[in-house]
Amino acid sequence: MIIHFLENITMDLPVLLDAEESLHCIKVLRKKNGDIINVTDGKGYLYKAEIINDNHKRCELKIVEKIIQQSQRKYYLNIAIAPTKNMERFEWFIEKAVEIGIDEITPILTEHSERKVLKMERIEKIIVATIKQAQVYHLPKINGLQKFDEFIRNNTSRHKFIAHCEDSTNKHELRKICSNIENATILIGPEGDFSHDEISRAVKNDFLEVSLSANRLRTETAAIVACNIFAVNN
Repeated sequence: MIIHFLENITMDLPVLLDAEESLHCIKVLRKKNGDIINVTDGKGYLYKAEIINDNHKRCELKIVEKIIQQSQRKYYLNIAIAPTKNMERFEWFIEKAVEIGIDEITPILTEHSERKVLKMERIEKIIVATIKQAQVYHLPKINGLQKFDEFIRNNTSRHKFIAHCEDSTNKHELRKICSNIENATILIGPEGDFSHDEISRAVKNDFLEVSLSANRLRTETAAIVACNIFAVNN
Protein backbone atom coordinates (compact mmCIF):
# COMPACT_ATOMS: atom_id res chain seq x y z
CA MET A 1 0.00 0.00 0.00
CA ILE A 2 1.37 3.40 -1.02
CA ILE A 3 0.80 6.17 1.52
CA HIS A 4 1.17 9.91 1.05
CA PHE A 5 1.91 12.36 3.86
CA LEU A 6 -0.11 15.48 4.52
CA GLU A 7 0.46 17.24 7.81
CA ASN A 8 -2.81 19.17 8.10
CA ILE A 9 -5.96 17.31 7.10
CA THR A 10 -9.55 18.55 7.36
CA MET A 11 -12.52 16.32 6.61
CA ASP A 12 -14.81 18.98 5.15
CA LEU A 13 -12.42 21.07 3.03
CA PRO A 14 -10.17 20.27 0.04
CA VAL A 15 -6.50 19.77 0.95
CA LEU A 16 -3.29 20.06 -1.06
CA LEU A 17 -0.33 17.74 -1.28
CA ASP A 18 3.00 19.58 -1.27
CA ALA A 19 5.04 19.84 -4.47
CA GLU A 20 7.11 16.71 -3.82
CA GLU A 21 4.13 14.53 -2.89
CA SER A 22 2.13 15.93 -5.81
CA LEU A 23 4.87 15.12 -8.30
CA HIS A 24 5.20 11.57 -6.98
CA CYS A 25 1.46 11.00 -6.99
CA ILE A 26 0.67 12.39 -10.44
CA LYS A 27 3.84 11.95 -12.51
CA VAL A 28 5.38 8.83 -10.96
CA LEU A 29 2.29 6.88 -9.89
CA ARG A 30 0.20 8.31 -12.78
CA LYS A 31 -2.80 9.03 -10.61
CA LYS A 32 -5.60 11.18 -12.03
CA ASN A 33 -8.87 12.87 -11.13
CA GLY A 34 -11.27 10.49 -9.44
CA ASP A 35 -8.58 8.11 -8.18
CA ILE A 36 -8.57 7.25 -4.48
CA ILE A 37 -5.26 7.41 -2.60
CA ASN A 38 -4.13 6.76 0.99
CA VAL A 39 -2.96 9.67 3.13
CA THR A 40 -1.69 9.95 6.71
CA ASP A 41 -1.29 13.05 8.87
CA GLY A 42 1.32 11.48 11.17
CA LYS A 43 -1.11 11.73 14.08
CA GLY A 44 -2.23 8.13 14.05
CA TYR A 45 -4.79 8.31 11.25
CA LEU A 46 -5.03 6.87 7.73
CA TYR A 47 -7.41 8.52 5.29
CA LYS A 48 -8.92 7.72 1.92
CA ALA A 49 -8.77 10.75 -0.37
CA GLU A 50 -10.13 11.42 -3.85
CA ILE A 51 -8.02 13.39 -6.31
CA ILE A 52 -10.09 16.36 -7.51
CA ASN A 53 -7.29 18.30 -9.24
CA ASP A 54 -4.47 16.22 -10.71
CA ASN A 55 -1.97 19.08 -10.93
CA HIS A 56 1.52 17.60 -10.52
CA LYS A 57 2.68 20.69 -8.62
CA ARG A 58 -0.26 21.06 -6.23
CA CYS A 59 -2.48 18.01 -6.25
CA GLU A 60 -5.84 18.75 -4.64
CA LEU A 61 -7.69 16.14 -2.61
CA LYS A 62 -11.05 15.62 -1.00
CA ILE A 63 -10.97 13.47 2.12
CA VAL A 64 -13.68 10.83 1.80
CA GLU A 65 -13.00 8.55 4.75
CA LYS A 66 -11.03 8.38 7.98
CA ILE A 67 -10.49 4.64 8.14
CA ILE A 68 -8.15 3.89 11.02
CA GLN A 69 -6.65 5.29 14.16
CA GLN A 70 -3.49 3.36 14.85
CA SER A 71 -3.08 2.70 18.56
CA GLN A 72 -0.01 4.06 20.23
CA ARG A 73 2.48 1.79 21.90
CA LYS A 74 2.19 1.42 25.66
CA TYR A 75 5.38 3.43 26.16
CA TYR A 76 6.85 6.76 25.03
CA LEU A 77 10.55 6.61 24.14
CA ASN A 78 12.97 9.46 23.57
CA ILE A 79 16.44 8.51 22.32
CA ALA A 80 18.97 11.27 23.01
CA ILE A 81 21.94 10.47 20.81
CA ALA A 82 25.23 12.05 19.82
CA PRO A 83 25.15 12.16 15.99
CA THR A 84 27.81 10.04 14.32
CA LYS A 85 30.64 11.53 12.28
CA ASN A 86 29.47 9.45 9.32
CA MET A 87 26.08 10.95 8.52
CA GLU A 88 24.91 7.84 6.67
CA ARG A 89 25.13 5.86 9.92
CA PHE A 90 23.04 8.43 11.76
CA GLU A 91 20.44 8.43 8.99
CA TRP A 92 20.37 4.62 9.15
CA PHE A 93 19.61 4.86 12.86
CA ILE A 94 16.78 7.32 12.19
CA GLU A 95 15.21 5.04 9.60
CA LYS A 96 15.45 1.83 11.65
CA ALA A 97 14.32 3.48 14.89
CA VAL A 98 11.17 4.74 13.19
CA GLU A 99 10.52 1.26 11.77
CA ILE A 100 10.93 -0.40 15.18
CA GLY A 101 9.05 2.28 17.09
CA ILE A 102 10.18 5.57 18.60
CA ASP A 103 8.39 8.73 19.68
CA GLU A 104 11.11 11.34 19.96
CA ILE A 105 14.74 11.75 18.86
CA THR A 106 17.02 14.35 20.41
CA PRO A 107 20.49 14.86 18.93
CA ILE A 108 22.93 15.93 21.66
CA LEU A 109 26.36 17.59 21.75
CA THR A 110 28.82 15.86 24.09
CA GLU A 111 32.48 16.34 24.98
CA HIS A 112 33.55 13.71 22.44
CA SER A 113 31.07 14.63 19.70
CA GLU A 114 32.60 14.68 16.23
CA ARG A 115 29.52 16.00 14.40
CA LYS A 116 28.23 19.36 15.55
CA VAL A 117 25.98 20.36 12.65
CA LEU A 118 22.88 18.59 11.31
CA LYS A 119 20.72 19.21 8.26
CA MET A 120 17.38 18.98 10.01
CA GLU A 121 15.32 19.28 6.83
CA ARG A 122 16.94 16.15 5.42
CA ILE A 123 16.37 14.23 8.67
CA GLU A 124 12.72 15.28 8.70
CA LYS A 125 12.32 14.00 5.13
CA ILE A 126 13.85 10.66 6.11
CA ILE A 127 11.38 10.33 8.98
CA VAL A 128 8.41 11.11 6.73
CA ALA A 129 9.63 8.69 4.05
CA THR A 130 10.06 5.97 6.66
CA ILE A 131 6.60 6.29 8.22
CA LYS A 132 5.12 5.99 4.73
CA GLN A 133 7.22 2.96 3.86
CA ALA A 134 6.72 1.24 7.21
CA GLN A 135 3.02 2.19 7.43
CA VAL A 136 3.56 3.85 10.78
CA TYR A 137 0.91 6.53 11.18
CA HIS A 138 2.51 8.36 14.10
CA LEU A 139 5.20 10.87 13.09
CA PRO A 140 8.07 10.87 15.64
CA LYS A 141 9.28 14.22 16.93
CA ILE A 142 12.81 15.28 15.97
CA ASN A 143 14.40 17.96 18.13
CA GLY A 144 17.18 20.34 17.27
CA LEU A 145 20.73 19.71 18.46
CA GLN A 146 21.02 20.28 22.22
CA LYS A 147 23.97 20.56 24.58
CA PHE A 148 24.37 17.55 26.84
CA ASP A 149 24.17 19.46 30.14
CA GLU A 150 21.17 21.47 29.03
CA PHE A 151 19.37 18.28 28.04
CA ILE A 152 20.00 16.34 31.25
CA ARG A 153 18.93 19.32 33.38
CA ASN A 154 15.68 19.88 31.52
CA ASN A 155 14.58 16.34 30.72
CA THR A 156 11.32 15.47 32.45
CA SER A 157 10.93 11.78 31.56
CA ARG A 158 9.75 9.59 34.40
CA HIS A 159 12.50 7.04 33.72
CA LYS A 160 15.94 8.21 32.59
CA PHE A 161 18.87 6.03 31.50
CA ILE A 162 22.42 6.56 30.29
CA ALA A 163 24.09 3.77 28.33
CA HIS A 164 27.88 3.83 28.40
CA CYS A 165 30.91 1.55 28.07
CA GLU A 166 32.75 2.30 31.31
CA ASP A 167 33.08 -0.43 33.91
CA SER A 168 30.71 0.34 36.75
CA THR A 169 29.21 -1.60 39.62
CA ASN A 170 26.12 0.60 39.34
CA LYS A 171 25.16 -0.56 35.86
CA HIS A 172 21.92 -2.41 35.20
CA GLU A 173 20.98 -4.47 32.17
CA LEU A 174 18.37 -2.39 30.38
CA ARG A 175 16.41 -5.41 29.16
CA LYS A 176 15.87 -6.53 32.78
CA ILE A 177 14.51 -3.24 34.09
CA CYS A 178 12.57 -1.63 31.24
CA SER A 179 9.30 -3.61 31.37
CA ASN A 180 6.07 -1.71 32.10
CA ILE A 181 7.71 1.67 31.64
CA GLU A 182 5.39 4.33 30.26
CA ASN A 183 7.79 7.19 29.57
CA ALA A 184 11.55 6.94 29.18
CA THR A 185 14.64 8.68 27.86
CA ILE A 186 17.89 6.91 27.11
CA LEU A 187 21.19 8.65 26.42
CA ILE A 188 23.45 7.17 23.73
CA GLY A 189 26.99 8.54 23.48
CA PRO A 190 29.32 9.29 20.57
CA GLU A 191 32.01 7.05 19.08
CA GLY A 192 34.34 7.98 21.94
CA ASP A 193 31.59 7.36 24.53
CA PHE A 194 30.52 9.79 27.22
CA SER A 195 33.28 11.23 29.38
CA HIS A 196 33.51 10.10 33.00
CA ASP A 197 32.38 13.58 34.11
CA GLU A 198 29.36 13.47 31.80
CA ILE A 199 28.31 10.13 33.25
CA SER A 200 28.66 11.54 36.77
CA ARG A 201 26.60 14.61 35.91
CA ALA A 202 23.90 12.48 34.34
CA VAL A 203 23.72 10.28 37.43
CA LYS A 204 23.38 13.42 39.61
CA ASN A 205 20.43 14.35 37.40
CA ASP A 206 18.72 11.01 38.11
CA PHE A 207 19.87 9.06 35.06
CA LEU A 208 20.39 5.37 35.78
CA GLU A 209 23.49 3.70 34.32
CA VAL A 210 22.66 0.82 31.97
CA SER A 211 24.30 -1.64 29.62
CA LEU A 212 22.74 -2.74 26.34
CA SER A 213 24.93 -5.68 25.40
CA ALA A 214 27.97 -7.67 26.48
CA ASN A 215 29.63 -6.40 23.29
CA ARG A 216 30.90 -2.91 22.58
CA LEU A 217 28.45 -1.37 20.12
CA ARG A 218 28.71 1.46 17.62
CA THR A 219 26.65 4.53 18.47
CA GLU A 220 23.96 3.86 15.89
CA THR A 221 23.84 0.14 16.75
CA ALA A 222 23.48 0.91 20.46
CA ALA A 223 20.55 3.21 19.76
CA ILE A 224 18.80 0.58 17.63
CA VAL A 225 19.38 -2.07 20.32
CA ALA A 226 17.85 0.27 22.89
CA CYS A 227 14.77 0.79 20.69
CA ASN A 228 14.41 -2.95 20.20
CA ILE A 229 14.81 -3.73 23.91
CA PHE A 230 11.88 -1.42 24.69
CA ALA A 231 9.80 -2.85 21.84
CA VAL A 232 10.34 -6.43 22.96
CA ASN A 233 9.82 -5.84 26.67
CA ASN A 234 6.75 -3.58 26.59
